[in-house]
Amino acid sequence: MKNLLGIGSRIKHEKFGMGVVTNVTSKLYWVTFIDSGLETIELDSEFDTVEAVEDEVDSVSFYEVESTLRNLLKQYSDISEIVPIADKWKGGSITLNPGDPNLASKEIAIDAFFHKIVMVRDRIRVMEQKINSSKNLDDQEKVDLQQYLTRIYGSLTTFNILFKNNSQNFKGEGKSK
Repeated sequence: MKNLLGIGSRIKHEKFGMGVVTNVTSKLYWVTFIDSGLETIELDSEFDTVEAVEDEVDSVSFYEVESTLRNLLKQYSDISEIVPIADKWKGGSITLNPGDPNLASKEIAIDAFFHKIVMVRDRIRVMEQKINSSKNLDDQEKVDLQQYLTRIYGSLTTFNILFKNNSQNFKGEGKSK
């Protein structure tokens, strides 16, 4: 039998792909995979060990490992976080009806539309990071550009009804009192 892997070990599984061990029980590894999320696999399952962490069982919380994994994926890949659409919209569609009755309507799957909205949000976030880390902009220019980005987020709050998790919603400036 292989040595017991500790929390934080990285593995490559034939079916699930790349993942990080986030918990270990007496019979199972709990592994968060990039493509398929959290899965449990038996300790003696077939997989390749990319980086082993030994004797670390129970010393790191699931939240810390998940947070670290998420940060690494954001930093070193073009993989976006998985943003689920609200259940009530799954499989639905949007119909755009032109004002001119001689023109045809256009129907769009809500899932495809939602994906585009999420991609816009991700690109705005990247722009925000580039602005904040820019060496060519002074602090006042960064503040000015940040205010524009906040207004863009505010303009997109209409689409918050599509998000399953409120924590992933667009947030604007809010109302000043």
